[in-house]
Amino acid sequence: VQLVESGGGLVQAGGSLRLSCVGSGITFRFNAMAWYRQAPGKQRELVAAISSGGGVTNYADSVKGRFTISKDNAKNMMYLQMSSLNVEDTAVYYCNTDQRLGVLRPWGQGTQVTVSS
Repeated sequence: VQLVESGGGLVQAGGSLRLSCVGSGITFRFNAMAWYRQAPGKQRELVAAISSGGGVTNYADSVKGRFTISKDNAKNMMYLQMSSLNVEDTAVYYCNTDQRLGVLRPWGQGTQVTVSS
């Protein structure tokens, strides 16, 4: 299994980014998936999750209304549209299965998101 995240970068506060995740060795349509992030000195946290079929999503309170998770099961890809970014969103972002519903796969390298004030 390999999960590869991309799309991170440096953005000013209030800006937007779209993260992508592509998987190999795992079929997204059979798995509830999620985006996680880890800020320096902090534990990794789940920020958004999506059901296997894509019809149900949920978000951490800190990102609700600003982030949108989606996935394209036909392409085996997942996305995180982030808007109204603030400095507290600075972290390395990872994709994986939803740990509340299944077994985590090996972590990818993540993609760095840095929000400047």
